[in-house]
Amino acid sequence: MDDRYDVVVVGGGAAGLAGALTLARARRRVLVVDAGEPRNAPAAGVHNYLGREGTPPGELVAVGRAEVTAYGGQIVAGRVDAVVRDDSGFVVTVDGGRTVRARRLLVTTGLVDELPEVPGLTQRWGRDVLHCPYCHGWEVRDRRIGVLATGPLAVHGAKLWRQWSPHVRLLLHDGPAPGPQEAEQLAALGVPVVPGRVVAVETAEDRLTGVRLASGELVELDAVVVAARMTARSALLESLGLVPVDVEHSGHVIGRQIPADATGATSVPGVWVAGNVADLSAQVIRAAASGTTAGGMINMDLVEEDTREAVAEHRRQRETMFTEAAWEERYRSKPAVWSGRPNPQLVTEVSELTPGRALDVGSGEGADAVWLAERGWQVHAVDISTVALARAAGHAQAAGAEVAARIEWTHADLFEWSPPSGAYDLVSAQFMQLPPPQRREVFARLADAVAPGGRLLIVGHHPADLPNSGHRLHYPEMMYTAEEAAAELDPDQFEALTVQVRPRTVTDPDGREVVHHDAVLLARRR
Repeated sequence: MDDRYDVVVVGGGAAGLAGALTLARARRRVLVVDAGEPRNAPAAGVHNYLGREGTPPGELVAVGRAEVTAYGGQIVAGRVDAVVRDDSGFVVTVDGGRTVRARRLLVTTGLVDELPEVPGLTQRWGRDVLHCPYCHGWEVRDRRIGVLATGPLAVHGAKLWRQWSPHVRLLLHDGPAPGPQEAEQLAALGVPVVPGRVVAVETAEDRLTGVRLASGELVELDAVVVAARMTARSALLESLGLVPVDVEHSGHVIGRQIPADATGATSVPGVWVAGNVADLSAQVIRAAASGTTAGGMINMDLVEEDTREAVAEHRRQRETMFTEAAWEERYRSKPAVWSGRPNPQLVTEVSELTPGRALDVGSGEGADAVWLAERGWQVHAVDISTVALARAAGHAQAAGAEVAARIEWTHADLFEWSPPSGAYDLVSAQFMQLPPPQRREVFARLADAVAPGGRLLIVGHHPADLPNSGHRLHYPEMMYTAEEAAAELDPDQFEALTVQVRPRTVTDPDGREVVHHDAVLLARRR
């Protein structure tokens, strides 16, 4: 076991394994804890399970376990002794010692069949002491079947089993005698009523041979049908505040189960149930289906929680990503954040210009500033990070004293700092991806800093890159087109010279060549 899971599944039968399989295939971290107490263990085969008809219960479980583990789910033998809910989910204690954390809980602990207190009955349960004609009727077709009356539904049971055999007897035992209408129905179907209390089940050579009445009479039979009282294994759920409810059939209580909606969700947030613990009458295939449904809904619930957390983190990053502390940490995290080469659109648009005074905002590690200075520009380079500025100054010194002398480095936050009005022949803003209100404000101040006849160069990540730019922070509102940037300029003051989207090939973090698109705006101040 690990320490944390998305889901812990309590119970490893058809419902639990089906839920775990759905969750594992959804790439969730899943742990199944199975106490190894399957209700159908005595049965020879699982029936009415399309594609698995007659499969031994143990074989079905083994196949299910292999499927779950093939998708990364974990299965352990053990018993969940306690579950405690806290703010982050559940603390699950297994076998009185090891604890694991789970974001969600799927409980599939099944039920207990409470049989009448007749000696020998329990020992033959699931073999030739039966309860469900759809599960076992075919196997005892045309044989001698005794329906043990323990309540008012006995006549209904006798009529139902008569579909599988003409040799059905109603053993009156503790049940009420049939009324006139019921007696007529049984007579019409050829079902005799055997009075007297049953005191023992008789066997020979590991085979049921009949039942002994209190009178001493032996009623020869091949199978006995009992209406077991079905009680959900609900102690764990009750410890979380869930209360089992009575289940009625034809106005009579047949057992107790945990209430849940159609998806398996209970009234306790984060807790789902599936299988017989929530549906006493569910056969194996229906139990598996309920596990699949619950698994899918748990995954959807986790998706919604993951989305809420992602939104909160997205907002936190957006609020902090432009702070000085965030940029300092980013530059400290590695010896070089950028390539050390000048931005290609700067090279394209400025190479033929006459050098003058340039403002390089968001100068980073100085590649653009050094490139401009090498071509004779007097450069004012501004950045929010002292780490980046120190690194950039070192690169300038490496380029030569004459280059370094042409660059003035300024530590400033562009949200608060304003450049002098009309002071620069070139203002360059490369990939300043800001929220729209701040972007408009900063770009307006940069435009004001351009001298008459000077150029404003704005380059940004184009929205066309959103589908294939997984390595970037995904903030669609911070992407913009050259047309959008140009529309913010006063046409009486600026003439747009270049308004384009330009593709360029780059290598992504996985070493693949991909095409990125730059929004390029070059405007001249009139």
